[in-house]
Amino acid sequence: MSEKPCLGCQLANHHLETHTVYENEWVTCFLDIDPLNEGHLLILPKRHFLDVDDLDERTANEIMKASAMLARLLKAEFQPDGITVIQNGGKFNDLTHYHMHVFPRYVEDGFAWVEPADSSYAKKRLSETQVRLVNQTNGLLGG
Repeated sequence: MSEKPCLGCQLANHHLETHTVYENEWVTCFLDIDPLNEGHLLILPKRHFLDVDDLDERTANEIMKASAMLARLLKAEFQPDGITVIQNGGKFNDLTHYHMHVFPRYVEDGFAWVEPADSSYAKKRLSETQVRLVNQTNGLLGG
């Protein structure tokens, strides 16, 4: 029995209908079907990747170039108070295909970054966390 094709791959490669705004050989950018605000866009690579750390360098660069272009487009068309660019990974990647959200923001739109009730533990450990992450970075980079 064959595995069901990835929904993100189907969307990015036009096997399912989208409201595509921009595409090139690496990415497809289309309107989110459940927008936070008018103009809410998704950027999907045409090749299958799950998370940001799976992306190859060329695809990652194409996603970032597209995000900057789309931000300019949204600013020109909707004159928002700002632009949010966000990507969710792991259990928070509901599409199970890498995708980046780019959407216009307005002061009164209700979208919020919700801080944990108590972040004092993390705040108290900034120096220790820095050391851990620098050591891990050096290990990853072979330094």
